[in-house]
Amino acid sequence: MRRTLSVFANDSLLLLTAAIWGLAFVAQRAGMEHVGPFTYNALRFALGALSLIPIIVIRGVPAAPPPPAGGVRARAWGAVSAGLLAGAVLFLGASFQQSGIVSTTAGKAGFITGLYVVLVPLAGLLWGQRTGISAWVGAFLCVAGLFLLSVTDSLTIEHGDLLVLISAFLWAAHVQVVGWLSPRVDPFRLSCVQFIVCSLLCTGGALVFERPSLDGIHSAAWPILYGGVMSAGIAFTLQVVAQRRAPPAHAAILLSLESVFAALGGAVVLGERLSARGVSGCAIMFVGMIVSQVPLVASSLAPRWRRKQGG
Repeated sequence: MRRTLSVFANDSLLLLTAAIWGLAFVAQRAGMEHVGPFTYNALRFALGALSLIPIIVIRGVPAAPPPPAGGVRARAWGAVSAGLLAGAVLFLGASFQQSGIVSTTAGKAGFITGLYVVLVPLAGLLWGQRTGISAWVGAFLCVAGLFLLSVTDSLTIEHGDLLVLISAFLWAAHVQVVGWLSPRVDPFRLSCVQFIVCSLLCTGGALVFERPSLDGIHSAAWPILYGGVMSAGIAFTLQVVAQRRAPPAHAAILLSLESVFAALGGAVVLGERLSARGVSGCAIMFVGMIVSQVPLVASSLAPRWRRKQGG
């Protein structure tokens, strides 16, 4: 009974995380009515960093094994150097995504961004990781769905959708980078530093390419607060807490539901509507995302099956 409640609690946290991230596309789309993409991201990730600082202070010095020499100072520099790399990739992914959202819908942006679930195992080929048939089938289904969702009758992809598609590749790269860095540094400190780096880079972009105004920022206050505190700060914390006990494959499938919440949020809050062709494309893409996770699910269930057989 206790184990069942624990699984239910973890699944609930992951589902809540997916909902927060999905609805963040609605906030991002609403924010573009008042400020530019760089301005929005600069403020959003600054708030995200601030929301993590209390958690870092409460947790204190990480209990992870310290570096060979240098103590806390060396560990802090490790988080900074790791955050510089992760923050630079985060900046690229967030900038392309936010620029694309200016001219596409929250629902479409959510589904196209969700392609990173398929792209991550395919990107593993660059590092010599084996990719099974399920990943290729999932990729094929996602490409077919993307065609229905975003390619026009004149066989051209819409500009906003193209920018979001580029961001999906960058999010896949970000997952690979964070996956490589996270065992080496405290995840909360890594996330905080990467948020700060991303915010500073976006601030530079806003000063060069946009004209930020206090009136615009004030009008976009709620979307900015949601994107910064809820999406970056709270949702990240929920993910870390839930994934301490949830199998990675199980977590990936639940988190992929963010694309569904993005579409639902866009329809309910922003009044967005998809054509029958677009709905079909979203459905095919979602199936592709799930199919690509089949090997991970099988590998996570295998140890449990063996324990039951052995018992």
